[in-house]
Amino acid sequence: MTGMVGFSANPSFQQFLKSPIEYLKGVGPSKGEMLRKELGIHHFEDLLFDFPFRYIDRSHIHKVRDLHSESDTVQLLGKIDHLEEIGGGRRKRLAALFSDETGSIELVWFQGVKYLKDSLVPGMTYLIFGKVNYYKGKVSIAHPEMEMVDTHSSMPQKGLQPVYRSTEKLSRRGLDSKGRRKLMESLFEKLGQTSIPETLPGYLIKKIRLQSLDKALRNIHFPNDKNHLDQAVKRLKFEELFLAQLRLLYKKALQKRILKGYLFEVVGDKFLTFYKEYLPFDLTGAQKRVVKEIRSDMGQGIQMNRLLQGDVGSGKTVVALLCLLIALDNGFQGCMMAPTEILAQQHLQSLKDLLGEMDISVALLTGSVKGKQRKEILERLASGELDILVGTHAVLEDPVIFKNLGLAVIDEQHRFGVAQRAKLWRKSRPHPPHVLVMTATPIPRTLAMTYYGDLDVSVIDELPPGRKKIETVHFYESQRPKVIDFMKKQIALGRQIYVVYPLIEESEKLDLANLQSGYEKLLQHFKPPEYQISVVHGRMTPADKDFEMNRFVEGKTHIMVATTVIEVGVNVPNASVMIIENTERFGLSQLHQLRGRVGRGADQSYCILMSGYKLSEEARLRISTMCRTNNGFEIAEVDLKLRGPGEIEGTRQSGALSFKLANLSTDGPILTTARNIASRLLGKDPELAHTENKILLDYIQAFQKTFGSWSQIS
Repeated sequence: MTGMVGFSANPSFQQFLKSPIEYLKGVGPSKGEMLRKELGIHHFEDLLFDFPFRYIDRSHIHKVRDLHSESDTVQLLGKIDHLEEIGGGRRKRLAALFSDETGSIELVWFQGVKYLKDSLVPGMTYLIFGKVNYYKGKVSIAHPEMEMVDTHSSMPQKGLQPVYRSTEKLSRRGLDSKGRRKLMESLFEKLGQTSIPETLPGYLIKKIRLQSLDKALRNIHFPNDKNHLDQAVKRLKFEELFLAQLRLLYKKALQKRILKGYLFEVVGDKFLTFYKEYLPFDLTGAQKRVVKEIRSDMGQGIQMNRLLQGDVGSGKTVVALLCLLIALDNGFQGCMMAPTEILAQQHLQSLKDLLGEMDISVALLTGSVKGKQRKEILERLASGELDILVGTHAVLEDPVIFKNLGLAVIDEQHRFGVAQRAKLWRKSRPHPPHVLVMTATPIPRTLAMTYYGDLDVSVIDELPPGRKKIETVHFYESQRPKVIDFMKKQIALGRQIYVVYPLIEESEKLDLANLQSGYEKLLQHFKPPEYQISVVHGRMTPADKDFEMNRFVEGKTHIMVATTVIEVGVNVPNASVMIIENTERFGLSQLHQLRGRVGRGADQSYCILMSGYKLSEEARLRISTMCRTNNGFEIAEVDLKLRGPGEIEGTRQSGALSFKLANLSTDGPILTTARNIASRLLGKDPELAHTENKILLDYIQAFQKTFGSWSQIS
């Protein structure tokens, strides 16, 4: 488990943990190789931190009359009334009638028939454990675990039995959950009375009333009862989240101590002229607050690393421009990067529209800018004549040299790799540029604290006044005639419409209306020349895609039939209707992003979710959430609960931030506590120099040695 006992300061214990798994009793070279390949278990440490995924309560005795679910795993106490060997050859099996005072059930074995027939004693009392099956109306248990019970002695107290993950290959070699359990017993037997060294300061354990690490690890594998298990889980989850927060906050504090940045002391003519004379609307309170936070960052002589979150249409671009103007007022250049050419062009146009007649030079650099035009842009950039460069990955290329890059704005930054962002840093000397990363994908609070915990975070949580809520409705396929009529009325009013499909071509497995057949059906109702339709999908060449998109942007087509390529990057204020086909096939975050393509003009906008009648409970929840709220952060929280943190778009995928037990969708309170404690601890001891915190400093240093230094840039 990342960040736990593997970083123990106890050398002999570290050596024990790093012992190859084949040296454990019951493993050996062959099974050791399988454990490595199938489960990634290489050392004792890996086995110790491969926790059970559920537990079976062996303390409860069920009654035969209460067996009702095929999925139930039960424990029964009763007698074997009758044993019979049935069939022959490969079909030979052993059947037994097992009874308690409430009824009877059949037990059956297909393997070890002779041994079991000789060892099981009819008339004796047994404690049996197994999974209930139904076959031809009869209840049975195949291959139950059997334990003879002496009625004169006390009943065995099994308590909570751990269930471990396994694979078919491992199960065939005796390493199913039961076999894995035996390995854990061997590991703790080898440990004996040796106490597992602590990884948290004693004062912290006492203050939060946590189990010791030794008790927690023993209890999570072999808990005596639910209370012991709950305490173990609490300790281990807290440690995971606390150490993750400690790393992030320690790194953030270290950056601020040692990483110098350009000092932007002046808010001068360019900023003030734009604010007073060219800003086309009043800033919202949220926008003003965010600009103030960024101004403060850039005025301290420390390199800024800030994440700007804002829902679609919240006004991130104008905030970014105001910050770029501060850079210009202080004699520096600015840069704005976007992941696609379409989005970069959109940013360029937005900046030019906002700046109007102001004497500020802005240029676009993408892969399609070639020859003389490219050469001229590079020359102007290197001489300092060019104020703001907008571009794609092309900005990162070696020939692109800034005279003095002071601020880099990165839009939808999760689409840029760490190495790419580091290249941008190297384009500024002697200090790295201030960095503002922006995302229109709302990030749940727990994810922001964890995956972006080393950044300062600003949130624009307010839409501009007068912006109308997008009306979202759900229609079934049978209601399509009503939708077609609505589309025609909107086109008659001069509006444009998106129709989005999840697939490009037929799939034999999925009964979905694909883009091509959908387009053909639309042609039956929207015939040219009265109606014009654009078609855009991922298999088109960039040139063809841009041609079709531009026709729609220019208002030459009424309807754009597309796949999700239009999710990010198209800004058409006149498009007021978004129709999403096969809504059940889209994730909640993606549905919200698609809806954000409309509602950009003054007209009332609509989002129509089309689906079939057969919907899963999860699909119904996604659709009802979309119809209920336009709040991206609320939607992101629901999405996190539905999908879990590992699948949420926009999070930083990093082995250094993976958790064994903690779940960011359910463990928000533990995470908040862990972050607050880590923050207060570093506030008192920022360099972890106090003797009582040496164990944490050792951990941080060991972690950096193992995982390397994280990218300094966002």
